[in-house]
Amino acid sequence: MLDTLKINKPHTTLVDQVEESLINYFKEQGLRPGSSIPPETELASALGVARTVLREALSRFKMTGMIESRTKRGMILAEPSILGGMQRCVNPLLMNKETLLNILEFRIALEIGISGYIFANITSEDITELEQIVEMGENIGINTYTPMSEVHFHSKLYEITGNEIIAEFQKVIHPVMVFVKDNFHDFFEPIEKELSASGKLVTHKHLLEYIQRGDEDGYRKAIADHLQLYTIYLNKNRKPRK
Repeated sequence: MLDTLKINKPHTTLVDQVEESLINYFKEQGLRPGSSIPPETELASALGVARTVLREALSRFKMTGMIESRTKRGMILAEPSILGGMQRCVNPLLMNKETLLNILEFRIALEIGISGYIFANITSEDITELEQIVEMGENIGINTYTPMSEVHFHSKLYEITGNEIIAEFQKVIHPVMVFVKDNFHDFFEPIEKELSASGKLVTHKHLLEYIQRGDEDGYRKAIADHLQLYTIYLNKNRKPRK
């Protein structure tokens, strides 16, 4: 069974080769979440590598949740979190400006795109919770684009879709949104004041009113306007396409 494990790519690191070989082995053997994995000694012997090399490869799987260690069962395959690994890697300090812009743009597209799912799944209890979130923000004077207010309100919207991956994405991008807001405050503040003075600033309260009325089309336009601050930032900083 273990004779299918092979190491034969000299231009990649040994750990990378072990990782790729194990993935292929799991597929070839038809292993599924809950399936047991051979012990380290057997895997290392079949691969022809030291156990330290094997353990480093296995640690990568464990970090993504693909492998778990169970008492009396040893290692088993598990269903990894799709975005779990991404969440660990999202560090705004390690991203260049273009990557930050790409994430902001993806967030805008996603928020507009999930409008239909929100209206298809929302309940009266959800609306009540959104009302409480908006009221809390108004009572303590939280600015519309303050990350604290954003994450509470928008996390609830993501949750309402009923899609766990969409809901988890909010947690992934939250550090990016906080970083952008904190580091480009001087850019955002005058734009926000200008939008507010011209009556074009769409707040969480405005979005909630569309939700309360069941106006999906109005909400879809309103959420795009709500994120206009970031759209303006993108337009001013995005490099022209070649």
